[in-house]
Amino acid sequence: MSGPVPQARGPLVVLASGVSWDDAWMSEKHLAVALSAYVPVLFVDPPVSYLTPLRKPHLRAGGLRPRVAQARPGLTRVTPLAPPGVSRPGLRVAAAAATRHAIRDAVRRTGGDVHALVAASLDDVLGACPDALRVLWGTDDWVAGADLMGLSADYLRRREDAQLAAADLVVTVTGHLADLWRDRCAQVAVVPNGCDPAHFAHVDEATPAADVHLPGPVAGFVGHLSDRIDVSVLEAVADTGVSLLLVGPVQPGFATDRLARLLARENVQATGRRPFEDLPGYLRVIDVGLTPYADTAFNRSSFPLKTLEYLAAGRAVVTTGLPAARELPADLVTLADGPAQMAAATVAALAAQADPALADRRRAYAHGQSWDARARAFLDVLGLGDHALAVPATET
Repeated sequence: MSGPVPQARGPLVVLASGVSWDDAWMSEKHLAVALSAYVPVLFVDPPVSYLTPLRKPHLRAGGLRPRVAQARPGLTRVTPLAPPGVSRPGLRVAAAAATRHAIRDAVRRTGGDVHALVAASLDDVLGACPDALRVLWGTDDWVAGADLMGLSADYLRRREDAQLAAADLVVTVTGHLADLWRDRCAQVAVVPNGCDPAHFAHVDEATPAADVHLPGPVAGFVGHLSDRIDVSVLEAVADTGVSLLLVGPVQPGFATDRLARLLARENVQATGRRPFEDLPGYLRVIDVGLTPYADTAFNRSSFPLKTLEYLAAGRAVVTTGLPAARELPADLVTLADGPAQMAAATVAALAAQADPALADRRRAYAHGQSWDARARAFLDVLGLGDHALAVPATET
């Protein structure tokens, strides 16, 4: 929808996202919401075309027209419209131009004074606001994920070089990714991903998800079932006979035959895509949260949101030993490498006696990793530290 747009007050931060506002709650949406408690934010969707809903049916409700509208107090959303086939070389240029134009138009309509333009992808958008601080926010090692995204690694490598050169400042979610880029950019800072502790604080009192029919105790995975996931870990966990719940969408073509066989087991259930708002009900029936990421170059630079969300719910966590997981407190998560170790650790965690004090420590740790804390850190590296000292509107 389009219509009157509230005028921005204070320094405007433009966040050009790699995923739509209507998509799953990823890092970009969480950070944008948290930032908007302190400064006005313009959230920029990736460009859409009339073919986009064919790939992502859950985006149909958003419509297929460019729009600028208030998404929530302090946060305006803009959706650029581009021709279909934006992965093709010629049309990439057109899509980037459409996005830059949409950003400039939305900034004009808000009347905002842009302090920073943050690009959370390799799309050529940093020049949309020439006088703003140009920031590349590295949420992933996109070149390493070329196959997952169905894009040319050579093209992404060229875009990475160009984006790093164009940015005044680079922010990454992991130290591993910062180390990969450190010699190729002017300045790099690390601000890890966060979580929403308040959303998961009362999981134990939440109404259990009505569509789950597995007997307890339950090991669960919440997230996108894609090539990032080591399906052999899920198979090994199911082989032990424990109940395994999978909550989230499935990437088309991901381990099709193996996943079908896994889901045919009586002790395994998959729910499909579920709204972020409904996750407490699913975590209510999960006793141990799994982060079964494969050991790949792409995953080594990632910071899975789900791990902190499990901790925010007070749940035990069993995760593969990616660099980001190794930075978490050793007494709060169990690291395991390979299917056999992951399965054994999951069985042990499910069999462990309930420890309310340990659950409280998990929640307390997650509370310190909130998106509000990440927003304050991000504002600090953007040179807006004075705004980070204010009490957010949601807390007054």
